[in-house]
Amino acid sequence: MKVAVVTGGGRGLGRAFALALAADHAIAVMARSAGELDETVALVHAAGGRARAYVADVTDHAAIERAFASIERELGPIDLLVNNAGVVAPLGPFADGEVGDWWRAMEVNLLGPVICSQRVLPGMRARRRGRIVNVASGGGAIMRPYFSAYITSKTAVIRFSECLAAEVASIGIAVFAMGPGTVRTAMSEYSLNSPEGKKWLPWFKDIFDQGRDLPPERPAALLCALASGRFDALSGRFVQPSDDLDRLLDCVGEISSQALYTLQVPKL
Repeated sequence: MKVAVVTGGGRGLGRAFALALAADHAIAVMARSAGELDETVALVHAAGGRARAYVADVTDHAAIERAFASIERELGPIDLLVNNAGVVAPLGPFADGEVGDWWRAMEVNLLGPVICSQRVLPGMRARRRGRIVNVASGGGAIMRPYFSAYITSKTAVIRFSECLAAEVASIGIAVFAMGPGTVRTAMSEYSLNSPEGKKWLPWFKDIFDQGRDLPPERPAALLCALASGRFDALSGRFVQPSDDLDRLLDCVGEISSQALYTLQVPKL
């Protein structure tokens, strides 16, 4: 059985991803909270899957090394890495915030995927196969004021995915940036209901009021499709649940020649 690592796997999207992937992967779920991880593992086991919990902060290089070494020893070589761990705060005017809080978002949302990706790449390279899915955000492709730490970090994740995909394309490794859409999770509840969210992100409520939020099964299905290997020709692209992957695969020549589904700066 293939092995998948899901960071931020204790709750929300990470838990949904773990449950969806467990149909054909042994799952290593990773987060800082042991209690939440144990709940995810219990749910995977109840559904007939195999999972183990690994407590680690994705920004702690030494902790990640220990956790991944244990995963390889206990579950086997890693076939799929899902860099899902993330934070949304701080919200509000950049000029009024603490730089340390702002940078912490960059560390979790960008440094975490960088550390974890670099850790799995030697094994994937040696086997000439593997997939990395970096959970980004539609916000990474647009500008949103008062949301700069999250937006900047997710933009960087998309570009990092593009760069890494180009570097490993010749050795059988696929890398994707995936926007999950807006799902009701603890993170989105903070943006929706915290005093900071209500004050600085009033538009966020419209997504739910207008029914534009998604059930977690939608991004989980997209992740499973990317994990299947069928869409590896789209490596390096930023995709979302609204995208028709089969149509994208039919148009992969055009997508490649025009650098579609990547970050671009249109000019006159």
